[in-house]
Amino acid sequence: MTPVPLTYAEEPWYSQSGPTVFAAFAEETEHFGRAAQQWMVNFRVRDLDAMVRQLRASGIEVEVDPEVYPNGRFARVYDPEGNPVELWEP
Repeated sequence: MTPVPLTYAEEPWYSQSGPTVFAAFAEETEHFGRAAQQWMVNFRVRDLDAMVRQLRASGIEVEVDPEVYPNGRFARVYDPEGNPVELWEP
C-alpha cells in the first residue's frame, strides 16, 4: 500500500472509522479554487445528503459535486475567510 493512493484501484489507509488520506497536490493545482490556496481540510461524513440539508437549513451555501467517484461523493463549503472545506462520503 502506498501512503497516498495514486489511483482509485489502490487502497488508502484504513482506521476503525474508515479510510484516511493525507494527499499533497502540485503547487500549480487548481483543485482548491485559487492559486494562493495551498491546502484544504476534508471531513469524512456518514451521510452527505443529510449533512447538506442540515448546513443549508442553517443558511450555509454548499456546492455538491454531481459526479459520484470510485472513492465516493463530495461537497464543498467555505469558511468565513473563503477557504474551501470539503465533505466526503466514501
